[in-house]
Amino acid sequence: MKIEKNRVVRFHYTVSEVGQPPSETSKDREPLAVLIGAGNIIPGLEAAMMDKAAGDSFEATVTPDQAYGERREGFVQRVPKKHFRETRLQPGQQVVLGTNMGPRAVTVVKVGATVVDVDLNHPMAGKTLNFEVEIVDVREAEPVEIEHGHVHGDGGVQH
Repeated sequence: MKIEKNRVVRFHYTVSEVGQPPSETSKDREPLAVLIGAGNIIPGLEAAMMDKAAGDSFEATVTPDQAYGERREGFVQRVPKKHFRETRLQPGQQVVLGTNMGPRAVTVVKVGATVVDVDLNHPMAGKTLNFEVEIVDVREAEPVEIEHGHVHGDGGVQH
């Protein structure tokens, strides 16, 4: 079965910046499960998966415009310290901040007595990424998965 819109794909991946060692991999845990066409992964990786099948392995290079976007200079916000779970914050540290639009990865720029300045750019913004992908399996999505816009069950959301 080929990968196309409204199919569920379970896959392993390793990602790195061009010319750098891998920054993240799923090889040491369960494969990632995504609903194709629901915007659950970056567009460039989803496009590279189209028409692949279970057992396929491939590499894909994804430019910033098809990944996490270009870096925006001065994209900094001051946030009260009480919004952070971490007690010891340091410049350069990456943390996940709960926002009204869900969790967001941010980078600490400056720590004050009661406030923290954070860079809102995604840590991978502006970077060209290399992916090594291994497709584990492909199946038709359940109607409820299509309705909810994400995978349920094994490797997906449990609710």
